Amino acid sequence: MRKRLLCVLMTTLLLAGCGAAEVSEAEELALTIRGEYLAMDSCAVQAAITADYGQRVYQYELAAAVNGEETLLTLSAPETVAGLTARIAGEDSRLEFDGLSVETGPLDGNGLTPVSSVSALLEAARSGYITACALEEDGALLRVDCGSPEGSPGSGTEYVLWFDAATHALKKGEISVDGFRVIACEFSGFTAG
Repeated sequence: MRKRLLCVLMTTLLLAGCGAAEVSEAEELALTIRGEYLAMDSCAVQAAITADYGQRVYQYELAAAVNGEETLLTLSAPETVAGLTARIAGEDSRLEFDGLSVETGPLDGNGLTPVSSVSALLEAARSGYITACALEEDGALLRVDCGSPEGSPGSGTEYVLWFDAATHALKKGEISVDGFRVIACEFSGFTAG
């Protein structure tokens, strides 16, 4: 018993001497939001997506409904593709319309597409490695940067997420590949189930 007490006292003194790192308000909020998104079984959101392939840029608007492992996307713009739906379950994603399947083309070597971008941003919110976070716009938005723990800034796939600091709703998201922004999303009407 005496040895345990001595160990506890030594550990306490060491921690006090080292000065445990303070957690900022932004970091605390980021961890709270992460916990909420991890616990979330379903959500729905409207998204305006810009996909930049370098020499061509596409803009889409869609409604996304996430239920467990499956995401259902329904395109509303551009008008020529309004009504197309996309189902994403695990690694499988495809656009469907009257039984036809359409490939949108990858934005990176890992198969990122405009169709999978909403799911990728939500997954980054749940489990992305947080490299930085800060409160912006006088504390109204929380910005969370996610990337590889081994990578250096500007390399690999990186995510930037903006959450409403009061409601924790996802407001914006960007995905960059090797320093080039390939996806930009604006979200509205976010509801968690």
